[in-house]
Amino acid sequence: MVDLSLAEVPAAPASYGRRAVRRFMKRKLAVIGLCVLVLMALAVIFGPMLSPYSYDDQDFSVIGSPGPMSSDHWLGSDELGRDALTRLMYGGRISLSVGLAGAILSTVVGTLIGSISGFYRGWTDTILMRCTDVVMSIPTLPMILLLSGLFRPGPTILVGIVGALIWMGTARLVRSQFLVLREREFVEAARALGAGNSRLMFRHILPNAIGPITVAATLAVGSAIMLESALSFLGFGIQPPIPTWGNLLNSASSFLSDAPWLAIPPGLCILVTVLAVNFVGDGLRDAMEPRD
Repeated sequence: MVDLSLAEVPAAPASYGRRAVRRFMKRKLAVIGLCVLVLMALAVIFGPMLSPYSYDDQDFSVIGSPGPMSSDHWLGSDELGRDALTRLMYGGRISLSVGLAGAILSTVVGTLIGSISGFYRGWTDTILMRCTDVVMSIPTLPMILLLSGLFRPGPTILVGIVGALIWMGTARLVRSQFLVLREREFVEAARALGAGNSRLMFRHILPNAIGPITVAATLAVGSAIMLESALSFLGFGIQPPIPTWGNLLNSASSFLSDAPWLAIPPGLCILVTVLAVNFVGDGLRDAMEPRD
């Protein structure tokens, strides 16, 4: 007799999520980028809490000109006697929050428009895609400069402006996914069972397009951070005394020759953060859409 208890039972295949995580972990640059983003997030969230200074506290012993790096001010102080390290960490909190919120808003808008366009096709698709083309034809930075000049935005309004002007790529991506997925057998089966259009779109098709949408949302974070930094650097973004990496660069630009330590840290933070976001986005794309 054969002992069935000793018979080998084939292992269950790994889920899509586990396989995607394994593929992501093989991308060294993506893992490094993720670690950098986690460390950056911890620094900007908890750093200002641990600092002995507030972002607008002034040291009157060094007021009048940028102060050098010292044991009291590790990255020096600005011309108003404010601690540069504290303002850098607090500014990172604002810049990353605006970038993340703007990317989420643009992803939601792009996903909604792309879903409707790709699912219904016909005149709906034509109208929505032509509107998308019109928005894409408008230079993004000049338009944001115009809107920022009109509204002088705080963080909330700036999130709305950034998110409303970078959704077009996500909309096109989602539309292409819906055009393919709506013809699959599982959609036809759900339609035969009486599923309505809303259920087909958001319960059956959208979950199968979540991979490309996640990648697009990740890459949008970098674009939103760059836009916020550019606006603040040009003086059209969040206004001092609230610090952001962009307006810290703007303030430090007057002292590049005398106090370069004020400009280098925020510039490096922007560079490293955007690179890390792009590395993570590339890793997610390879993990969720393997080519092998």
